[in-house]
Amino acid sequence: MNKLIIYLKNFDWILFSAVFLLLCFGLVEIYSIALSQGSADLLNFKKQVAFIILGLVLLFVFAFLDYNIIKNSIKYLYVLAVALLGAVLIFGSTIRGTKGWFNLFGLGLQPVEFVKIVLIILLAYFFSSRAIKIRSLKQLVISGLISLPLVLLTFIQPDFGSAVLLFLIWIFMLAVAGFNKKYFIILTLAALVVGASLWTFSFADYQKQRILTLFHPDTQNLVEGYNAAQAMIAVGSGKIIGRGVGFGSQSQLKFLPEAQTDFIFAVVSEEFGFFGAGLIFLFFIVIIYRCLAATRKINNDFAIFFILAVVGLIFMEMFINISMNIGILPIVGIALPFLSYGGSSVVASLIMIGIIENIIIKSKINY
Repeated sequence: MNKLIIYLKNFDWILFSAVFLLLCFGLVEIYSIALSQGSADLLNFKKQVAFIILGLVLLFVFAFLDYNIIKNSIKYLYVLAVALLGAVLIFGSTIRGTKGWFNLFGLGLQPVEFVKIVLIILLAYFFSSRAIKIRSLKQLVISGLISLPLVLLTFIQPDFGSAVLLFLIWIFMLAVAGFNKKYFIILTLAALVVGASLWTFSFADYQKQRILTLFHPDTQNLVEGYNAAQAMIAVGSGKIIGRGVGFGSQSQLKFLPEAQTDFIFAVVSEEFGFFGAGLIFLFFIVIIYRCLAATRKINNDFAIFFILAVVGLIFMEMFINISMNIGILPIVGIALPFLSYGGSSVVASLIMIGIIENIIIKSKINY
């Protein structure tokens, strides 16, 4: 009991509050969207509530579980991650053209969301255990080779957005580790070559059109550019204080597809306006600031790498999702952390916050 009291006393309640408020924002909008779709049973809303409760329970479990246990289990977690990504290609369900979900008792489990955690732990472990030779080309190549299977198996689904995120996690960790700039120039050139090859030989026509529409948004608003156009209309129509919950024309009249997942930021902007969008940004800033501020009291390389990687992932997901909503980036199906509908995403995000909380607690106790 004394240990529990000490842990709760050193728990970062400000970080938790910012996360909790984002979850509440998401639930309000998912409820609003469910009403507009005529879902009298509010099934998606109830599912999200259940997943958030599960995620919060796991957050506290991981907050009180020594993160070194997770660190020392990384080899088994990595094998499990590869096995899950391989199994989903064989036994998984196909949703919107992507074979990336397991159907468990009517609920969809998307393993790539948990694979992101495994990759972060793996790279944090790899770089923290090689602090002296961390900047060598050999370490760069090895880290890339152990990340590659996760990226390729995700791309084969095909889940291009998640594959890009996994790749960016690796690039971000290289930057945090302090690798020479010349390596990033080489990687950029290699990425351009791979991108050109994928465009020529791999991308489907609809994927190409999504990218082309970004540069010519007014040419195909009723076809490939429809989703992006409706999202931008929703964002702009909210003005300063919004139209009110349940009164957004784009979301309530079903003009905005995937309103509760890819375009939930557009729904927030339409119904809460610039004020609501500003609050979303504020809560994310608080999360990022509290995580980064905590690293000042941590003298464990693995813990620092892990926190920075999670912050990088949250920022990248937030930036990509919001940029899709305002027409800056093509639509690639990236959820907005803590807000978008999706059990796997919200549970995985809360687990990462739980591990960070444990790191913060231990750093305060040992400081």
